[in-house]
Amino acid sequence: MIIVPVKEGESIDRALKKLKRKFEKTGVVRELRARQKFTKPSVVAREQKLKAIYIQQLRQAEEI
Repeated sequence: MIIVPVKEGESIDRALKKLKRKFEKTGVVRELRARQKFTKPSVVAREQKLKAIYIQQLRQAEEI
């Protein structure tokens, strides 16, 4: 359960922003979307590998 302490005089908008940020960090929405459909483990592994290659290429381009 996510708890957001609201200080006295703090606006609702700021509290909502904090709640959304905490919610995003926990990954609840991402996990919910992933569970809506089944993806084969081989597809998941392939996607992770492609993402890792992409990130590595970005870092190598940054070094040059």
